[in-house]
Amino acid sequence: MADTAAMADASGQTSPDPLNLPEGDPFGPHNLPYGVFSPNPDGERRVGVRLGDHVLDAGAAAAALGSPYTSLLARPTLNTLMAAGRTTWSDVRRALTAWVTVPAHRDAVRPFLHPLSSVTLDLPFEVADYVDFYASENHATNLGRLFRPNEEPLKPNWKHLPVGYHGRSGTVVVSGTDVVRPSGQRKGPNDPAPVFGPSVRLDIETEVGYVVGAPSSQGTSVPLSSYRDHVFGLCLLNDWSARDIQAWETVPLGPHLGKSFATSVSAWITPLDALDAARVPAPERTVPLLPYLDDSAEATDATAATESCGYDLRITVALNGHVISEPPYSGMYWTGAQMLAHMTVNGASLRTGDLYGSGTISGTEDNQRGSLIEITWNGRDPLELPDGKRAFLEDGDEVTMTAWAPGPEGTRVGLGEVRGRIVPAR
Repeated sequence: MADTAAMADASGQTSPDPLNLPEGDPFGPHNLPYGVFSPNPDGERRVGVRLGDHVLDAGAAAAALGSPYTSLLARPTLNTLMAAGRTTWSDVRRALTAWVTVPAHRDAVRPFLHPLSSVTLDLPFEVADYVDFYASENHATNLGRLFRPNEEPLKPNWKHLPVGYHGRSGTVVVSGTDVVRPSGQRKGPNDPAPVFGPSVRLDIETEVGYVVGAPSSQGTSVPLSSYRDHVFGLCLLNDWSARDIQAWETVPLGPHLGKSFATSVSAWITPLDALDAARVPAPERTVPLLPYLDDSAEATDATAATESCGYDLRITVALNGHVISEPPYSGMYWTGAQMLAHMTVNGASLRTGDLYGSGTISGTEDNQRGSLIEITWNGRDPLELPDGKRAFLEDGDEVTMTAWAPGPEGTRVGLGEVRGRIVPAR
């Protein structure tokens, strides 16, 4: 922005105007992710929009400007706005963009900008249901080779449908929340019987979360072409996993206690409209898909082929501040639209606040694996870090996931980080 005006604080000192961001800031007006914050630890929660290293109190700004969207933004969660639907999401986003870019609005907006360092960030929406998928072919292949070395790494159904499991919405937590090491049953291959105790193979799963806004009716399905009518935005997600508990319980049904103790999500939800420049074509399908999942160029519904896209998200995973992986999201086999279509094809209804995860994101290279079980090859090849070796997570370890995506005109769109520290079992 050309305006270089500075603001005076209460002591008379000047500071940079938060509406005048440095060139290339990934949280500029082209991004505007939504979150929920409190001005102090005991303050009232309110919807905020991130701008640089500040957060705009969206409800207060809307009221000051006499906006018709005040009733949607002056809320303690994003759910009311999310339920309003795609047309309203676009209208509100245009209004917010004008509030932080049009000079005539600046004096009205500035009083409602808070430094991020001075606020408490909360879980941005009330989570309804949580489903986690298994959408990376590279990740699924790696695990297949680990656990079924003498078989085909992918199960016969994998390229016919997005495999997933239903998780526990009540243990979805906001970034920065400590994760208590889970306890449960585990049984090693040479153990005569299972034992109970804290997990000794605690892992991460680098994922993208899709946040549902507009609901659907039970008994109906959501086609690929309606993906953007229902999905409000994306966020980073870490589906913490206790591999030893998971291995013992998974046969014959699937993940349960090995996953349900905690799932961390970003404090910021990036609207789909902010990621238009990051859309990439879905990968070539090597197995023909049934019509409800078919997103090929020859698909009957041309809109379905357009909406079922991937996203060029560049993700970085750090353990205690040391980068251990950079998984690319652009290579995922199943798209967000396909996951949504499959999740509802049996008539299961969507609710505002539903969250579904992509499953672990892994690329083709060793430094692009999104979980420790892959990075260390199930503990065989521990990570060599400045603070010691790691096969799986130890108490006190902190994992941070960050990401950015290409934005309009050469900009970058930042995604809010996901951070969590492991504390001892209770």
